[in-house]
Amino acid sequence: MSAFSILTRGLALFMLAVFIFAPQLFAFAFEPLTANNAPAIYNQGSLLSLTLSHLRIVVGATLASTVVAVALGIFVTRPAGLDFLPLSRSLVNVGQTFPPIAVLAIAVPLVGFGEKPTFIALFLYGLLPIFENTLSGLTQVSPLTLEAAKGMGMSPRQRLFQIELPLALPVILTGIRLSVIISLGTATIGSTVAAKGLGEVIIAGLQSNNVAFILQGGLVVALLAVLIHDGLSVAERAVARRLGRPADETT
Repeated sequence: MSAFSILTRGLALFMLAVFIFAPQLFAFAFEPLTANNAPAIYNQGSLLSLTLSHLRIVVGATLASTVVAVALGIFVTRPAGLDFLPLSRSLVNVGQTFPPIAVLAIAVPLVGFGEKPTFIALFLYGLLPIFENTLSGLTQVSPLTLEAAKGMGMSPRQRLFQIELPLALPVILTGIRLSVIISLGTATIGSTVAAKGLGEVIIAGLQSNNVAFILQGGLVVALLAVLIHDGLSVAERAVARRLGRPADETT
């Protein structure tokens, strides 16, 4: 990443932090987008609190997706689980098959309103990229490397945790990055079922025809997505370099 890119991302992070902590400082920029003396800055809750709630549910759902998807990916790449690969693929594709709003509609009668149905939707949506990248990473490990490890007397468990998973980690991290970015955008619809998040700001703007609110919610989500995407990309490249692999293999 060039010095200019680093400077640009640093400035974006600084501006985002200032806006979240002190949004009134930017009222002058949003006032032209309002009408009939409507407030220029979202005033029905704390932007900081909503941002933290948004990130919390995204991180929680991604962690759950990662645990399940990686475990499933490991299982179907073992001799005992090969026959379950088609079924596993069908299961993780469920989240991508149904629109998130449909998942919410099904989940609300089961678990009620709030964060739980949103968590379920994000969890299901996050499975596919992590699962597919886990499969890709594990199956790309050289058979010669595994044979050498076996010749050294390493058990299947040792080969998995000391050879296969470390070598597959950059590819798995790519899947996690994709899952996080998908969830950041998808989480905004959680506000339709009373989940706290930045979707509240967007929905409030749509209900009151206040473009300033809509833009504020959208900008915060977009900047979070860009900054988190870049941060995770840096982590992927660092892991790849540590393994002696070209950095662009993880992109």
